[in-house]
Amino acid sequence: MKVYTGTDAAADLATVAATARRAEAAGYDGLHVSETVHDPFLLALAALQATERITVRTSVALAFVRSPVAVAYTAWDLAAMSGGRFHLGLGSQIRQNIEERYAASWSAPAPRMREYVRTLRAVFETFRTGELVPEVGEHYRFTRMQPYFNPGPDADTPAPPIYLGGVGRRMCTVAGETADGLITHPTNTDTRYLVDECLPALQTGAGARPLDTFEVVAGLQVVTGATDDAVTAERERRRRLFAFLYSTPAYRGALERHGHPDLQDTLADLVRHDRWDRLRDVVTDDILGTLVPTARYDRLADVIRERLEPVRAFGVSTGVTLALPENPDHDRFVADVVAELQQM
Repeated sequence: MKVYTGTDAAADLATVAATARRAEAAGYDGLHVSETVHDPFLLALAALQATERITVRTSVALAFVRSPVAVAYTAWDLAAMSGGRFHLGLGSQIRQNIEERYAASWSAPAPRMREYVRTLRAVFETFRTGELVPEVGEHYRFTRMQPYFNPGPDADTPAPPIYLGGVGRRMCTVAGETADGLITHPTNTDTRYLVDECLPALQTGAGARPLDTFEVVAGLQVVTGATDDAVTAERERRRRLFAFLYSTPAYRGALERHGHPDLQDTLADLVRHDRWDRLRDVVTDDILGTLVPTARYDRLADVIRERLEPVRAFGVSTGVTLALPENPDHDRFVADVVAELQQM
């Protein structure tokens, strides 16, 4: 099992470099950089330059606000300069953000992402061979690449693996059909979702294609600490974050799967009226523990293993996200957890 950590949403270029060095020192396999308030490709560049071993993956860069050819140039350069340590993670985002925050056009995400990934692969092959590999679809038309603009032929640079971030069955199906891996959202990483919805959709998309090299990266959030008191304190902090995340209508399904069909509406109302004082009554320890693995550092690897064992039974490669501690002095604890998970 591979273990990845992520950057803080507001991480800048200096911060992400320091985080990358911490992750490498703690034994992680890779670092996920997000797209929030900084360009994820610049963050990836800083992380790659600061490290020697770990994979750096965008998790996730927004696809539909960028040309697939422009993304291919950037991804190819990052892969070349890092010796293949860069992975391209892509996501779709919701319509309102695409149209109103990015001033870009939106269309049905699953079929568009299918075309997007196919176009990327055509461009990567064009760079590898030095010869145009055209790809024409409804949304993207790649039919021109003069030698002057082609960085190839380049048989030495490995084409960056493509990972998709996805929640719904349609996007998981597209991932199984076109991608090298899937990164699940923290709100949809419970075992029931993975086994009943995500993995069957991946297999549908894959068809006859074997998934033994396909990686499902479970985007876990955890409640942990060195002592029972530390776990209790972290649980209270996570209770607030849990309420904020699951107040979003798109994540209602995770609550419904576990018998809480009305909880999303309740959380949305509490967050809207800033009633955080009621969270303990609404987000009980049982609800929180069902969706967020909770254990001291010395038990955490076993808890995560138990959660993901049914996923591994499907024959896919399995990865997991595990946050670095806020206190760097605790990196030694999480390093032990990382090592245990990697041996599974």
